Amino acid sequence: MTAWANALTSPACAFTPGSLGASSFAMHDSVGALPTREATFAAFAEHVSRGKVAVFEKYELDLVMGERSGCHFEDAFDQRRFLNCHSNGGVFNLGHRHPGVIDAVKRALDHVDIGNHHLVSAHRAALARRLSSTTKGLSGVVFGVSGGESIDLAIKVGRAVTGRRGVISVQGGYHGHTGLALAAGDGQYRDPFGPNLPGFQQVRFGDLGAMEQALGDDTALVLLEAIPATLGMPIPPQGYLAGVAALCQERGALLVIDEVQTGLGRTGRMWGHEHDGIEPDMIVVGKGLSGGIYPITATLMRPELHRFFDEHPFVHVSTFGGSEVGCAAAQAVLDVVEAPGFLAGVRALGERFRAELAGAPFELRQRGLFMGLAFPFEGGGMLATKLLFDRGVFALYANNDTRVLQLLPPLILSDAEAQGLIATLREVFG
Repeated sequence: MTAWANALTSPACAFTPGSLGASSFAMHDSVGALPTREATFAAFAEHVSRGKVAVFEKYELDLVMGERSGCHFEDAFDQRRFLNCHSNGGVFNLGHRHPGVIDAVKRALDHVDIGNHHLVSAHRAALARRLSSTTKGLSGVVFGVSGGESIDLAIKVGRAVTGRRGVISVQGGYHGHTGLALAAGDGQYRDPFGPNLPGFQQVRFGDLGAMEQALGDDTALVLLEAIPATLGMPIPPQGYLAGVAALCQERGALLVIDEVQTGLGRTGRMWGHEHDGIEPDMIVVGKGLSGGIYPITATLMRPELHRFFDEHPFVHVSTFGGSEVGCAAAQAVLDVVEAPGFLAGVRALGERFRAELAGAPFELRQRGLFMGLAFPFEGGGMLATKLLFDRGVFALYANNDTRVLQLLPPLILSDAEAQGLIATLREVFG
């Protein structure tokens, strides 16, 4: 164990319950905001989640988000400034309140609202066509509001089209908290609610033999993240995803890739699965498509699958899915990500982190700016979360592998911000 890790037991960094200090600063310009940190935490505990407040107090993460812009945000009560390297799993790929997204939404609000999900929409049609153009033949698009909703839709379509019921995912994966998405995820999120739904099974990530054994005549689809974030961001072994794709094709199952965190440039390419040279039957996109401003997600699929809705046009509806205001936000996001040089810039930043963090006391799991810092002991990612928090860097550990810290800075990170972050990582971890 490295010297910095001994901080786990030192009084200065001990993870013990502590009182959350009051502040004389009031939260400005926030409608309905409470006047003090103590009042905010008390109201949150009473009405939203007492359990979360207990955890935050235990680990002395006394944070209430206040002003935010670009790659940073401030605490609402004492103006501590944080570099956001969690980015809410990719929601803030373009930072906070990106001016292009803000402007697009403001202009849209002069003319539209959420629209009517029953009717034909020029805004949804234009966004769907544009999303489709970023893929190889996934011309059908169904919009949603959350990643879990869009995963649910992918599973429903897979079962309907194949006539099969089986769904294979990986142990420790995460696809959301709604019904079918929850059934495909890690047991800790669903076990408190009773037994899992029939037809779902999980295998170890990266084990092609286990996948081959599990994939049977009743398998409708295999659901995988391009890189499983909550599992600790393990990079797929060489040939693994291609092998899974070949097995699916051979046995008549569909391959669904969850790109909610890895999509929209996070890995240095538009879609994370492009690194592995595969062409899935469906992909799910979310989080970053919102620009951090208006929730919108989508399930993209091959035309043969999308034709299911020709005969069943109202079998799946989402009142807020593909909101016309959300379409404006998503179009602005694509304007940025598809701009010449943007993805090359993400790749260059990723290489810079790789080079300058060489020799650090962790394994760097990385594609582009999708980075995981894997420490050689349990809880290493949790400790790293606290140590960086105390130095103004907000990042969170991987919940299903606490050795790993997820490092997801905004894709718009400047050279100076990148260098400052690298310097902080070097200072903290050696």
